[in-house]
Amino acid sequence: MLPPWPERNPGPTPVPDRLCLQGILFVLYNDVSWQLLPLKLGFGSGQTCWSRLGRWQQAGVFEKLHRILLAELHAADELDWTRACQDASHIRAKKGGEATGPSPVDRGKTGSKHHLICDGRGTPFKVITTAANVDDVTQALTLVDGIPPVAGKPGRPRGRPDSLLATMATTATPTAASCTDVGSCPVISRKAVPNIKGLGRLRYVVEQTFSLLHHFKRLAVRWERRLDLHNAFVSLACGLICWRRLKKTRS
Repeated sequence: MLPPWPERNPGPTPVPDRLCLQGILFVLYNDVSWQLLPLKLGFGSGQTCWSRLGRWQQAGVFEKLHRILLAELHAADELDWTRACQDASHIRAKKGGEATGPSPVDRGKTGSKHHLICDGRGTPFKVITTAANVDDVTQALTLVDGIPPVAGKPGRPRGRPDSLLATMATTATPTAASCTDVGSCPVISRKAVPNIKGLGRLRYVVEQTFSLLHHFKRLAVRWERRLDLHNAFVSLACGLICWRRLKKTRS
């Protein structure tokens, strides 16, 4: 899936893609600065891995990987399409950059927000990164539309869950109408209305997925100013979560 290097590439021989990928994974897991990437491990310099990460993100490698692994899980009947769960989580953005803003839950410090939608078992479908002060409601329909068409079985690829579970304090009515239009039944708590009984028990999986996502230390705190590089790490982490689940089913 990685784009090949030109045969007549000027300059020195590039570091092998496998070693660069190992360096990127090392940064994703351990949250070390690119400049402090250990050269003794043979990954190449941090600048090399950093530039390769941007090149692969531009080619759409990590999103393709995530989509392929979702298709493998769908073929193994490991995706729960009866419901999709949506929520958001704040992270601090140490260096600012694109899609950052004052965080309402962190004393106005600069931060970002991860908007996540997953299936009924907690497998991530789509993650959107926005500024920390962006309302969750604005991304609800974007998340549903962002679920990639998942192949893996005969017939048309699956792309819509049967229902969407979310908790929103305000303006839930437009979101519910939009979800109905795209073919998903909304189950959303509304302002001044008692919470739906048992909704929390069905939605706990999205919090579990956030825990898995932010277990990758590079995503618990945002260091990249460039949004595309941060999204590359997010897509790679989603792919790794899917790969772990697929590996568990085959063991």
